[in-house]
Amino acid sequence: MLVQQILKSKGDGPVITIKANTSIAEAANVLAERRIGGLIVSDDGQSVEGILSERDIVRSLALRGAVCLQDTVADLMTRNPVCCRKDETADSVLQKMTNGRFRHMPVTDDGALVGIVTIGDAVKARLEELAMEKDALQGMIMGH
Repeated sequence: MLVQQILKSKGDGPVITIKANTSIAEAANVLAERRIGGLIVSDDGQSVEGILSERDIVRSLALRGAVCLQDTVADLMTRNPVCCRKDETADSVLQKMTNGRFRHMPVTDDGALVGIVTIGDAVKARLEELAMEKDALQGMIMGH
């Protein structure tokens, strides 16, 4: 399954982005309100400057305490995150996420942000592929 199919199954909602100068406290509120685990950092909604995840915030809280909530997104974000294209496969995305040990990946088209794929999205897509392959093989074996 291709990333573009994953994005289509997620619907046409906009990618939630946040500006680099936003406070971590405000970013945490956005994550909680939207019930998401990561935010693309973009000052124009098109470029991908970085990514901020729940893990980034939790790690900083553990190391520095609540004072980190006054920091900006730019202070904690991962700069130049690994991105994928719409024509990549779920397998490819899963491999990149597993190797890099991250759970959110921006999707870009000619450098412009067009979506975000989570590890859950990629696993779901892969499981659907495997189920279809299983059904096809069973049909062949059973003569259907």
